[in-house]
Amino acid sequence: MNGKVRLGEFLQTRRSQLRPEDLGIPGYGERRRVPGLRREELASLAGVSVSYYTRLEQGQSLNASPQVLDAIARALRLEEAERLHLHNLARSSVTGSGRGRRPAPERVTEATGQLLEALAHVPAIVTGRRGDVLAWNRLGHALFAGHLDPGAPDRPAERPNMARLVFLDAHTRDLYADWPAKARAVVGNLRLVAGRHPDDTALHALVGELSAKSADFASMWADHRVTACAVATYEMRHPLVGPLTVTQQTLSQGPDQDQRQSQGQSIVVATTEADSPSRTTLALLAQVSPQRDPARPGVRAASG
Repeated sequence: MNGKVRLGEFLQTRRSQLRPEDLGIPGYGERRRVPGLRREELASLAGVSVSYYTRLEQGQSLNASPQVLDAIARALRLEEAERLHLHNLARSSVTGSGRGRRPAPERVTEATGQLLEALAHVPAIVTGRRGDVLAWNRLGHALFAGHLDPGAPDRPAERPNMARLVFLDAHTRDLYADWPAKARAVVGNLRLVAGRHPDDTALHALVGELSAKSADFASMWADHRVTACAVATYEMRHPLVGPLTVTQQTLSQGPDQDQRQSQGQSIVVATTEADSPSRTTLALLAQVSPQRDPARPGVRAASG
């Protein structure tokens, strides 16, 4: 799918999700053939002509200025992550998605490995930009995927992928008490990544696989929601130690200032409230989870 189509689909979907009454647009009790705002209403709110906005949705106008995009973002009531996603889509529609590039192997940097080791007392995992698990510490493996081989992240061809786990793995689906909330966060983050990296063929393949295998994913992907997964609280139902509530924080590495392609790695840590039953439960998990084989440390500075 080229950038023009992605931009148009995003604009159309988000426009359809707005209710005229929420924006102070009088409806006079009329029944609309399609939900959401009309193009002329959105164009009026953004301060652009109807013909210009129509061409933008149809992929026929490729030179929208940042100011115009921000005006459209305000009219669509987009949050900051969604506004940035809109700019990314507009940029890719101008430059084109190219022929697609074979993605470079993702590696755990030495600095990231050191940080993971320093987080030995909290569950932590290192993920690539598509959600592949590049490394995890002992507690991270025990909390998020204790049913999987702890050495899997060390073997690039067998690395777990968090999106696949959330949508296709029964253990992970049962792990989250509010699974739909976790699933929407995963899809929203993938949408954000897809806007930043329109040429990533491996990401497109992942989205295609999940769309084919999971009706839930296909429905959520079609919604075009964008989510920056920074901090979220989840109630988990761990099969070994029972329920606990954790705050998942994602520490992301941004692109270089000279805009060279970055690793895009993130460290996801799970913390619990001090003196809470969840803190006690997490301590119990640390006691009952098996010790990691020293031959498979899970952190390598140059793994492929």
